[in-house]
Amino acid sequence: MTFKLLSFDKALAAANEYGKRHLLLGNGFSIACKPDIFAYGSLFQEAKKSMSSELAAIFEAMKTQDFEEVIRALQHAAAIVGVYRPKFVTTKKMLLEDAEKLKTDLIQAVAGRHPARPNDISDERYAACRRFLSHFVGEGVGGKIYTMNYDLLLYWALMHEEDDAFARIDLTHDDGFRKDQDDFDAPYVEWQGEGAAHGQNIHYLHGALHLFDAGHQLQKYTWVNTGKALVDQANEALKKNLFPVFVAEGNSNSKLTKIQHSAYLHHNFKSFAGICRPKSRDGTALFVYGHSFAKNDAHVLNMIGYGKITHLFVSLYGDPNDNANKAIRSNVEKIATFRPQTYPVLKVDFFDAASAKVWG
Repeated sequence: MTFKLLSFDKALAAANEYGKRHLLLGNGFSIACKPDIFAYGSLFQEAKKSMSSELAAIFEAMKTQDFEEVIRALQHAAAIVGVYRPKFVTTKKMLLEDAEKLKTDLIQAVAGRHPARPNDISDERYAACRRFLSHFVGEGVGGKIYTMNYDLLLYWALMHEEDDAFARIDLTHDDGFRKDQDDFDAPYVEWQGEGAAHGQNIHYLHGALHLFDAGHQLQKYTWVNTGKALVDQANEALKKNLFPVFVAEGNSNSKLTKIQHSAYLHHNFKSFAGICRPKSRDGTALFVYGHSFAKNDAHVLNMIGYGKITHLFVSLYGDPNDNANKAIRSNVEKIATFRPQTYPVLKVDFFDAASAKVWG
């Protein structure tokens, strides 16, 4: 049987019969914009290149890729050494220095793998991206966007309104963040899970590099409020012991554990679970762009199979019969077999990623 690959336009036309249309983004979304920057496996692997052998061994010993967990472990170890062995001044100093070094490694990894400013991307490319996003969060569409990426490209694209009013692409987007009512002039906005999350339609399933855990609140650092580059903001936040909220773990179970310990991440996760079990009688379509359906994201992807999504549209880049795309097709087909017999069969189609012209 000849494999059928749809164009993005034909996939959209097929999805028009359903009541809702949502989008899930993988790393291919970022690679399509900056292939020289975002074609990497993980932030940890990037940071590991400049990491000392001792620090790398600590990550291995703790069986984690979570920067915050290791930094805090080093800080706690320094405090404990000071109690048990007050004379081990050099050891305590080494532990604290390594904690600071790891912060630097993290920032260097971010700096090396991310454009510093929004205007590093052209207006034309933003316009193309916004046209693509409008099929899901355009005015009156009513869909939601979920991303597994923790870079800023989606955020920048959503915020980059066209100067020409006649060429403006209207997007309806809400990430649940609002001004801090106790500090209206703060250089950040805070996630208001109790009040604003109900209307949230932009969800960072694995966190993002501009979201920082301040303990009593989750803060989003913005270009508009600060005029500062990502690297500068991240540096300042880490000096205050504020850590970016993102999931850096390498396997699905570890990722899920991290998600379940964050109110923000868990809210986003539950939202995705909700669209996988829609109440709409008209059916729901889910588009997945730029994801390999690898098992390290099974905690998210398997919900598609176990749920009631009516029609799944998955992007393929390049020859649909090359080994990488055959693996994606196989992974998707496996997820489709998870569908309970009492639920409608999951329809699956594949579309040409290039035809979506996500970044022009």
